[in-house]
Amino acid sequence: MLVIRPIRASDFDALMLCAEASGHGFTSLPVDADLLQGRINNSLESFAKQVTEPGPEGYLMVAEDLETGEIAGTTGIEAAIGLDNPFYSYHLTKVVHSSRKLNVHNIVEVLTFGNNYTGATEICTLFMRPEFRGGLNGKLLSKCRFLMLAQFPERFADVVFAEMRGVSDDEGNSPFWQWLKDNFFNIDFTLADYLTGIGAKGFIADLMPKLPIYVSLLSEEARAVIGQVHPNTRPALRLLEKEAFLAVVMSTSLMRAQR
Repeated sequence: MLVIRPIRASDFDALMLCAEASGHGFTSLPVDADLLQGRINNSLESFAKQVTEPGPEGYLMVAEDLETGEIAGTTGIEAAIGLDNPFYSYHLTKVVHSSRKLNVHNIVEVLTFGNNYTGATEICTLFMRPEFRGGLNGKLLSKCRFLMLAQFPERFADVVFAEMRGVSDDEGNSPFWQWLKDNFFNIDFTLADYLTGIGAKGFIADLMPKLPIYVSLLSEEARAVIGQVHPNTRPALRLLEKEAFLAVVMSTSLMRAQR
């Protein structure tokens, strides 16, 4: 039987095991001992704090198999993202190019770079080790976050979202990032993914194009994965959709709900 509980200091090795099994693109579980230890420490402090409004708190939980003592998976909630460390995203919108004189009316899609979700609550780090997947284990791990949101509303924002892992292959190659790399960056997706995971996001602000990007200018491969999730993330996506989360299309898929 699995039980969900707050993470403990003694769970470090199990959290590292989850990080190593999570694969490329899972930015909230990088294989970095200092960062994972920092997340555990922050969670211990956050659960112990008296909170009247959401701030930089982060709550990390684990699923423990009571029969074996093994940690089956982990999940978390960030109370208010973007306050200490910027949260960047591309938002997909439309613009109209129109000329009545020429009888031309074109609707085109653009990606706009910004920090739209600063201060929102993020449900994150949902990962179940492969040997524990199946049945209702994943659903239990996901739903525990919503129970916490309902029980302690003062700790969280009204807007709740989840950033979903985008499309990449087994070697960590991302079609969307490949287009960005070819035009604006000179680092591989695996390195960019790692730097993002450890909070070293300065390169994004320095190198990411600030003006809107016309989707039609992207490569065919990059266009095809906008708003799409990694195959391993589809079960988590379906769980959120059943909880009435709505898709907001980003360069990586993002789900949002209003409490």
